[in-house]
Amino acid sequence: MTFSLIHLSDPHFGGLADVAQIEAVEALVPDLEPQAIVVSGDLTQRARHGEFQRARAWVRELSRTAPVYVLPGNHDVQWWRRPFIPFGSAAKYAKYRQYFGPVLAPTLDLPEALIAGAVTSHGVAWGSVTPRLRDLAVKGHLPRREIRRAREAFARARPEQARILVVHHNVMRGILSARMGLARWSRAQRRIAASGADLVLCGHDHQEKVEQLDGLVVACAGTLCTRSRGGRPSVFFRVIIEDEAIEVEQYRWDGAQGGFRHSDRHRFARRRPAGAAGSVEGKTGNGKRETETAAP
Repeated sequence: MTFSLIHLSDPHFGGLADVAQIEAVEALVPDLEPQAIVVSGDLTQRARHGEFQRARAWVRELSRTAPVYVLPGNHDVQWWRRPFIPFGSAAKYAKYRQYFGPVLAPTLDLPEALIAGAVTSHGVAWGSVTPRLRDLAVKGHLPRREIRRAREAFARARPEQARILVVHHNVMRGILSARMGLARWSRAQRRIAASGADLVLCGHDHQEKVEQLDGLVVACAGTLCTRSRGGRPSVFFRVIIEDEAIEVEQYRWDGAQGGFRHSDRHRFARRRPAGAAGSVEGKTGNGKRETETAAP
């Protein structure tokens, strides 16, 4: 079995989107021949109608190549509509649902893979509150109900299907930011590690990173906007899943050439989840990693 996907994140349509990079992605993706495309949130900057409309047009263009999976990021949530009101959460996602459908974290069932999401973007909510004011409406959290739904989807997957979990917030600590995307991150990591997934795709940190969590491959894509962390070139991923390995290829923005160039490659032994329906707090073993780096 070989399954390939493109992983994009954080285009931030509005004042921050880099039009040249957006157009370069549109031009390049068909040549990469993915079987699915994942956009892990922050499609907009201020959750405005015009931003959502442009994001939807972009997603529709990408869908001419392969099915596109999207879920909301923290910038797509109108958190100011109902802060701290548990029963008013629907208002926060009203615009997102208007343009991308009623299900915030759908399940995409393909012959070679099952892609499931867990919503971590809840705006100003009790689960995301930390002592730091700068985390307000920025940090995410992973409720038990969200990971349970994904875990149940993976438990129903066919043996030949790869199991891919999509969240918005970075699961591992950012390199330059030195920040975790999720509040109560240790508990969130335990839940993710025991979800039954083979691969986790996330974004939010605006810097690319590929590593393992208890043998589970975690790929955090960079942004396609002008605020790449540390002024680094933007990066998106092409992921290839085989029977025994997961390979993550990085495509790095080359401003001088006006396009994305293949750069680093990471290859991991594929973890075989031990019972996707097991305890949500469990852990699994480690895989092995090989890395190649090309000059940017």
